[in-house]
Amino acid sequence: MTIKVIITGANSGIGKALALEYAKKGAVLGLIARDSDKLGSLQKILPCPSLIFSIDVTDIAQCRWAAEEFMAQHGVPDVVIANAGISQGTLTENFTDLKIFEEIIKTNLFGVQNTFYPFIQPFKKRKSGQLVGISSVAGIRGIPGSGAYSASKAALTNYLESLRIEMLEFNIYVSTIAPGYIRTPMTNVNNFTMPFLINSDKAAKKIIRSIEKKARFTIIPFPMNIVGRIIRVLPCFLWDCLARNAPRKKRVSNKS
Repeated sequence: MTIKVIITGANSGIGKALALEYAKKGAVLGLIARDSDKLGSLQKILPCPSLIFSIDVTDIAQCRWAAEEFMAQHGVPDVVIANAGISQGTLTENFTDLKIFEEIIKTNLFGVQNTFYPFIQPFKKRKSGQLVGISSVAGIRGIPGSGAYSASKAALTNYLESLRIEMLEFNIYVSTIAPGYIRTPMTNVNNFTMPFLINSDKAAKKIIRSIEKKARFTIIPFPMNIVGRIIRVLPCFLWDCLARNAPRKKRVSNKS
């Protein structure tokens, strides 16, 4: 049976890698990102049916339009992957960072809600479907210099958990994927050593395996899974000691 998949942030990084992997499986794809040129270039090399939508996930009207267009042509999708995100270093004492903080929350949290919203009623009517949110290990504990990003991913992880429980009675699965360091344009600006770094194509394979297993919560890669589960239970004073001298993310916007 042909699987139908929606992917946001599909123009680069993990989103693009997911699109390429699903294309190998003969999926029907709905690809969403802001950069129409990159989306068009990706669509040209895909060996599978696809629709592209150059929209901003922070705009609910645009998300509804894209969802309705896809469903009108291909029916209700099987999997919706909310991957679009923004990463940037932020410091609360810098006035210009306050607006950036808002943009990060809007994209990384509200953008996921906007992506899922148009599909939940069709999923409920069909009594099947899977919603996948790409969170981050940065949401497990607060990362100094990345308060906005950590906050957005922590909120996203908890939102996805709430949604997962809400959807159980409707046979709708909700999966949270929390990657560690993945080689993408978002991480290429980092000027520090990134432990357990893997390429986006390898990450995409691991993410799809988790989706196919309908895993509730997954940290990738496996070594980062061990680290993530340890730091989650560390007492505050230990985390403070470990994190206070951690390298800081550049205050440069990276969007997908």
